[in-house]
Amino acid sequence: MPTPELLDRVRELREGGYTPKEIARALKMPPSAVAPLVRSVAAAQGRTRQDALIGCWINPGWSSSVKAPDRPDWPGSAAAELTGHSGLVTVLVARDRGGSMAGVCFYLVDTWCLGLKDAAGPRSMDRRRLGGFIRQIFGAWDEPAVQVPLELGRQIVYGAIGYASELGFEPHQDFGRAAGYLGAWDGVCELTFGRDGKPMYISGPYDDGMGIIGKLQGGLGDGNYDFVHRLSG
Repeated sequence: MPTPELLDRVRELREGGYTPKEIARALKMPPSAVAPLVRSVAAAQGRTRQDALIGCWINPGWSSSVKAPDRPDWPGSAAAELTGHSGLVTVLVARDRGGSMAGVCFYLVDTWCLGLKDAAGPRSMDRRRLGGFIRQIFGAWDEPAVQVPLELGRQIVYGAIGYASELGFEPHQDFGRAAGYLGAWDGVCELTFGRDGKPMYISGPYDDGMGIIGKLQGGLGDGNYDFVHRLSG
């Protein structure tokens, strides 16, 4: 029986446009062994991506980084008293993988400028470990993660990607692997991105800070964006 990790790898390659023969070469497996894996992934795709949601979680205080309407079904959506310090929001989605297994994807979103900075998954794990994994991912906050409707998580991720795209920034290269866990995107977004009405870039340790500032300057001009650039070294 194929392992969840092997099926995840087949799914990743298939979503990347690989043919079954190319997948066989990439995995160093005979095509006859890969073909049933491809069929299995295709058969499970609808269930995994749409029908078997376990839950969606985001970090507490998320509405201090993105402006949201006050919706009773969106926990924490009331206007925050303080503006967030970074514009970063973490979104985690878990789905049923059958039996005792769960699959998890998470997304690190810069709602003020760069959009999707990081994406990871699907990662398979025993469902009994899911609670501990969620606590680990959101361990930097003083309060527990907030469980929210998938619609909100989807709007945060896709809305930020759209905002960043207008500024010339693309989503993290691994988004294609993790996108399916968010479900279908209809393009409707009720959130407002940026800080105080314009992009705000805060440099991270692995950013090309000067290149990002240069792109903002070239595309927007003086006074139309803000930044905090931390010099390394």
